[in-house]
Amino acid sequence: MTSAAGLLAAARAELVDVPKEGLGEERSSRWRGERIVRVGEAWHIGVLLLTDEHVLATAEVLRAADPGRRGYTAESARARAARRQLALRGGFDEGDVVHIGWSVIDVDAVDAGGSSGPLALRDGVPSVRWSGAGAYMPLEAYLRERIDLLRNI
Repeated sequence: MTSAAGLLAAARAELVDVPKEGLGEERSSRWRGERIVRVGEAWHIGVLLLTDEHVLATAEVLRAADPGRRGYTAESARARAARRQLALRGGFDEGDVVHIGWSVIDVDAVDAGGSSGPLALRDGVPSVRWSGAGAYMPLEAYLRERIDLLRNI
């Protein structure tokens, strides 16, 4: 049986020459105000973020940008533009992809027969749920497909 930890380690080895994207966290201080600061970087593999040490579940993804002076048809678009600006204020460069709100996945729990985030052991096979409404699929096939997509971009 192939373990989730083994599959993810192999994926990291395959991704060595692929650029990573930024991991951010929201911070607030009296002196610097609200901002999203860089706390690391990871490879974005669909619903997973792979760092050198951890596997994370994705959440919000945005691109750091100055909102400029634009009209918005929806309040949600205005709020998203404000969040993109918080990433600029926190030190990301214009156009950088920023992942925030991510959570750490317990790969050991998955290999022990449980689940964590979108990963689970299903009938002895490490599997991933690629969307909230989607079914589980084998992690090995998922990683292969996503890594091929990253390499062809």
